[in-house]
Amino acid sequence: MRIRTSRPLLALTALAPLAACVSFSAKPPPSLLTISSAASVPAGQTRSSADVPTITIMVPAVSQALATTRVPVQTSATDLAYIANAQWVEPPARLFARLLSDTVAAKTGRVVLSTTQSIADPGARLTGELRAFGVEAGSNQAVVVFDAALMRQQGNVIEKRRFEARVPVSEIAAGPAGVSINQAANQVAGEVADWVGR
Repeated sequence: MRIRTSRPLLALTALAPLAACVSFSAKPPPSLLTISSAASVPAGQTRSSADVPTITIMVPAVSQALATTRVPVQTSATDLAYIANAQWVEPPARLFARLLSDTVAAKTGRVVLSTTQSIADPGARLTGELRAFGVEAGSNQAVVVFDAALMRQQGNVIEKRRFEARVPVSEIAAGPAGVSINQAANQVAGEVADWVGR
């Protein structure tokens, strides 16, 4: 006795083993990394632009290497890799801009404005380029480099300054790298706030 099997059923049966091997979307890492400010404005505190200076902090420009949520590792002068299973919760430029805003507000007492809020009175303007925000394999260090450009309220003069911080990394892996990059980013943000506030 012959058993007839439909061709669609045979095709599905043949493809079943492939389903375990093929993925059409990237597998998410076990957890996502973020950074947080070591300085913060107390809850419930009100500040007014009528009483204190304002500043607008723009999201910094980045290279293609940082225009991703992955964590870069500089393995040589010309080679770049990414840490396996390490991913930021959002692009580094936005994380760093938020950290700068929190730190500048806490350390200088200024009212920090968003781009939308700054239309009427932008006050001082802080822009720049985030040049490094990752790990350097040769030195086992987290490296954050920010080229800042500040236009104070007095005239159209622009001041430029490079800020750099290096923090040792115990292991080039998601958790240790995230902790060290957070420390380096806070160091840079603190130095930027001191510069802005003087």
